[in-house]
Amino acid sequence: MVRQGFLFTIVFLFACPIAFSQGGPPYYTTDPGTPGNMQWEINFGYMPFLYEGNSLTHTPDVDINFGVGDRIQLTYENAWLRVWDQGAPAKYGLGQDNVGVKWRFYDSGEEGMQFSIFPQGFINNPNHAAQRGITPPGSSFLFPVEFTRKIGPIDLNLETGYNIVHLGPDGWFAGMVLGHEFKNRLKNLELDVESYTSGTFHPRFAQPLVDVGARYKLKPPFILLLMAGRSAARFASDQPHFVGYFGVQVLLPKKPFESDTESVQH
Repeated sequence: MVRQGFLFTIVFLFACPIAFSQGGPPYYTTDPGTPGNMQWEINFGYMPFLYEGNSLTHTPDVDINFGVGDRIQLTYENAWLRVWDQGAPAKYGLGQDNVGVKWRFYDSGEEGMQFSIFPQGFINNPNHAAQRGITPPGSSFLFPVEFTRKIGPIDLNLETGYNIVHLGPDGWFAGMVLGHEFKNRLKNLELDVESYTSGTFHPRFAQPLVDVGARYKLKPPFILLLMAGRSAARFASDQPHFVGYFGVQVLLPKKPFESDTESVQH
């Protein structure tokens, strides 16, 4: 049960919603981007966290974001969870409601620096998921700060924050995504690499992850989201030997992608 408690604490620290750029789904690190005024950004993803002898899977994870003005994002996220422990049948249930507000309080343009804060609350539903060992026993409050800047052809995205947990250990997290969005022959493709670590203070525990991923613009309004990785502490039994995100992002109302617009203009 202690190990499963760590699993839930760390996995729910990962549930950080979106914004299209380098951060956000399919990655755990979030960036300062928002959908835009009266715009919707919806992500549907299959998210496995595979450990030695147990696993937790979001089947699927649904992440809904709405832009209020150019710098504010309202977020709701939840998932249908599958929890499996070796020697026992899998358990299924609805995860915690994640409600958040992102505010990009500093923006010096696409080529400059951007900062945001993204407070989020995680609350159990009245579905006995906590009693059945599917979700953490108490609610939590996440307070991250995001930063992004373009450095030549590379986009840098950083995030760090604190997690206050009721009925559990408080936690922390820090992530970095480096990526490049292709403009020429592969103009619909973005490739990224991520380093993300989350943990708890008392008891002291950390889960460092490394992963690679891609976004591929399909026909508007759909973007394909792919990511695969694992723990950097590869020989530890309490670290995941595989994590991933496989899904699609929907941008509404439907409009041409930026690269499509550029190709028409030129």
